[in-house]
Amino acid sequence: MSPALPDGEVPPSDGSLPASVVEGAQSRPFGVYLHVPFCTVRCGYCDFNTYTSSELGGGASQDSYAATAVSEIALAQSVMERAGLPRREVQTVFVGGGTPTLLPVPDLALMVGAVRDQWGLAEGAEVTTEANPDSVTPESLAALVEAGFTRISFGVQSAVPEVLATLDRTHDPKRVPEVVRWAREAGLAVSIDLIYGTPGETVEQWRTSVEHALELSPDHISAYALTVEPGTALHRRVKRGELPAPTGDDEAAKYELVDEMLAAGGYSWYEISNWAKTPADRCQHNLAYWSGADWWGVGPGAHSHIGGVRWWNVKHPRAYATRLEAGTTPAAGREVLDAEAQMLERVLLGIRLADGFPTRGLDPAAVSTLIAQELVTFRPGTITLTRQGRLLADTVVHRLT
Repeated sequence: MSPALPDGEVPPSDGSLPASVVEGAQSRPFGVYLHVPFCTVRCGYCDFNTYTSSELGGGASQDSYAATAVSEIALAQSVMERAGLPRREVQTVFVGGGTPTLLPVPDLALMVGAVRDQWGLAEGAEVTTEANPDSVTPESLAALVEAGFTRISFGVQSAVPEVLATLDRTHDPKRVPEVVRWAREAGLAVSIDLIYGTPGETVEQWRTSVEHALELSPDHISAYALTVEPGTALHRRVKRGELPAPTGDDEAAKYELVDEMLAAGGYSWYEISNWAKTPADRCQHNLAYWSGADWWGVGPGAHSHIGGVRWWNVKHPRAYATRLEAGTTPAAGREVLDAEAQMLERVLLGIRLADGFPTRGLDPAAVSTLIAQELVTFRPGTITLTRQGRLLADTVVHRLT
């Protein structure tokens, strides 16, 4: 079960945004997130807003989903225009899920094409889709490039069959080198996603997974600590004592290991959980999230942010489609961030980046303490997390706010 939506005020039925969103908009990049909520199976650790049924009825089914998403894209442009926001070309598009590549490529092309038609894609725009290694073929990858995709992120998670089994992942790790080769041959930049801290995973098993990722030589690698989310099958197994709960010390040791191995392999961290071969290989869409840009999230359960206003869509695909069919916003709730909340978010997100966070406006005593504790390094005007600081990022944020 995916987590409950946040509390918030009820948005206007037409999705109207307050006039405050216009201030500074011309200087804020704009991106689009497209959520595809379908999977063939629900992995035991997953609490994302995903569904395994291919037939949910009406505009919620896989067959008609792309057209439903396109209707929200049209609504988005109308809402932004009525708010007085300047027309901005889209810098990044990220298609996530779920497993977006369960949809036929023409459906993904339809959604990206709608983004292009409504706002235009900036020259050199990054257009990414997530994919499972068992959900693509050489032909589908080539078709993605023809549709305008520039990048693909494979959910590899682990190279160890026993770990994949604990996660309920169904792909064959031996197939991953082949699909990475296919993606490269098609002309796509490649990212690999890994998860550490799976219950029962040893440090050596984690080392094997990182070695496997390095052998693939992708442009980009993400490594995330597993969170055992309440309501998931994995949580129930841990609660029953069938699996050991992850520990902070174990996850810290595995983070230090992956950071060391990736650095030795020619990758540099640019965000706590992300490494790239070169600055050009960084995920621009995620950088936009962490740097306070504007984005519109399309799809059931998707979140959006425009000019200090956040909102989130209804979760179930059928409820989502019904609202759009009625010509009303699919947003379930929203919050308008005040100056204090916006500052907290700037610190919470911006401190994660290797490029550093500006010290202007921060408490000098708190900054000095963090430097003395070797949680941050200081360059004139900015601070950057050390490796220990990355492990204790929540503590750093608390001290600074």
